[in-house]
Amino acid sequence: MTSGAADALQARLDAWLPLGLGGSDAGLAPYEIDTACLPATDHAALLAEFAHHRGLDAAWPAQPLISPRELLAQLGPLRDAGPDAAFTLGALLLPGHYGLASQALLQAASLPDMLALLCRHAGRLTPLLTPRLVMDERELTLVWTDACGLPAGLRGFVVDLHMSAVASLCAWRAGRRLPWRFSFERTAPRDRAQHAVHLGTALHFGCQVDAMRLSRVEADVRWPAAPGLASAALARQADPQALRRGLLAALGDRLLAQVAQPPSLETLAAESGMSPATYKRRLARHGTHYQAEVDRLRAHVAVYLLGPDGWGRDRVAQALGYFDGANFRRSFKRWTGLAPGAWAPG
Repeated sequence: MTSGAADALQARLDAWLPLGLGGSDAGLAPYEIDTACLPATDHAALLAEFAHHRGLDAAWPAQPLISPRELLAQLGPLRDAGPDAAFTLGALLLPGHYGLASQALLQAASLPDMLALLCRHAGRLTPLLTPRLVMDERELTLVWTDACGLPAGLRGFVVDLHMSAVASLCAWRAGRRLPWRFSFERTAPRDRAQHAVHLGTALHFGCQVDAMRLSRVEADVRWPAAPGLASAALARQADPQALRRGLLAALGDRLLAQVAQPPSLETLAAESGMSPATYKRRLARHGTHYQAEVDRLRAHVAVYLLGPDGWGRDRVAQALGYFDGANFRRSFKRWTGLAPGAWAPG
């Protein structure tokens, strides 16, 4: 790839990262699936109250800090709280009562500003999923990625919850429902009624990414901003936990920096101060492995460049380090089930 092409690609990929690399610039290691780092008074308290309201057994966490795995265990039974549970709970998730990060969301002057805050401080606001914000002159895209792994049977519920949370918060701040377009990585459910009621009818299933898109005309409207100091305090790292990244989100940040020539598993292990075998076991605890994460990231980047960004197949292949277009086509079909020329964005 020429230096100009490499610079063009990196400029686009830099948009997938928050300002800096999350917790790394605060001196914090990524949190893992079993790291007790989430205050019980945050999301766990919300889930307990919601379960109690729906007539389910609800217990307040015994410890002041819980792990993502414990939060997922608390979330699982809520799938049986009614067909609207993910969407109704999502409407309560944000801005939430999560300290400075929640206050900053309420003080944002525009939707892009608010979503940038959400992506930057996902460790406090959305610790199970890490959003990535991509913008060009035409549209804004919010891509949802794993923070530290999700059980396959719970992923759809968690994605619906988080998409509903953002859509509801934006509608509240804008004073009306915004015309988001939603893409889901999973197949369509038998009944889309709840999705249509809570998210609208612009629903696309069987996509290669969980994302929500909005035109810049809708996104760039300024909001009345309440005066406050929360954003400035967050910029001074007054809430370091808000900057922490889940292990898989931090790995995604690292891979994005070298997507054409990703660092090897051995390199990543050495950077983490462990042997390759230990690093493999670490990823396995989060339900994944090195090549799966590399493939997932490359698929997301390829879909983005082929779709909204309008790059041709050969250019995308070169950007991702494929000097043989046939190899890229085979890889893309393995990732998505489609040839690059047959793929179209939702």
